[in-house]
Amino acid sequence: MKHNMTPTTRVRRAGDRGTTDHGWLQARFTFSFGDYFDPEHMGFHALRVMNNDTIAPGGGFPTHPHSDMEIFTYVIDGELAHKDSMGNGSVIRAGDLQYMSAGSGIHHSEFNPSSENSTTLYQVWLHPNETGGTPRYAEKPLGNATADQALTLLFSGDGRDGSTAIRQDAEIWFAKVDAGKTVEIPASEATPHAWIQVIAGEVEVLGEQLHSGDGLAVENLPEAFVIEARCATRLLLFRLC
Repeated sequence: MKHNMTPTTRVRRAGDRGTTDHGWLQARFTFSFGDYFDPEHMGFHALRVMNNDTIAPGGGFPTHPHSDMEIFTYVIDGELAHKDSMGNGSVIRAGDLQYMSAGSGIHHSEFNPSSENSTTLYQVWLHPNETGGTPRYAEKPLGNATADQALTLLFSGDGRDGSTAIRQDAEIWFAKVDAGKTVEIPASEATPHAWIQVIAGEVEVLGEQLHSGDGLAVENLPEAFVIEARCATRLLLFRLC
């Protein structure tokens, strides 16, 4: 079916995000979360949470429950110690991702195991396209698995091309782009909406300049488009239906 809706973009600047400071935790909220409420920023399609957290040495989230949510954690700096009610226990390091599908219910804890260094990360939640089900857990060490000037598919609804299957008709991509280089985002009639989150760097995309911590919502754009890096950049791309 031909997609005829008018494409639109909306920038979410890093400096405009909600904030909180609990001493052991400093967080910036792209969307409403916890005590931070902004009716203009309640999520984007299936994307519900985009939290940029810094956890002090020894700090962390004690055991708590979740259900019916797809939860992703990308560690930018430091380490994150994970334990859950499925029996998983590991340390996620900088550059690695963690995935939990809470399904019918899961309990987990996340702590910074270092006594000296802070941990900085993004935690992202997506609404699932089904409720209940057996909880799932996966880790995705990027390491040398990602190429420069290229997109790497990390998670998808169908688990294609080595990606991890998730409970949502969405795709999560990672990109590393050097200064002056570009990466093309392919056309997709199935997922015409996108969210671009700049982890570090600076890019130009669809006429917008984005810096570290900025996000860009793209509505109704099934055609291909290009991201150009102004300096060495890492970003996450969410394709949504």
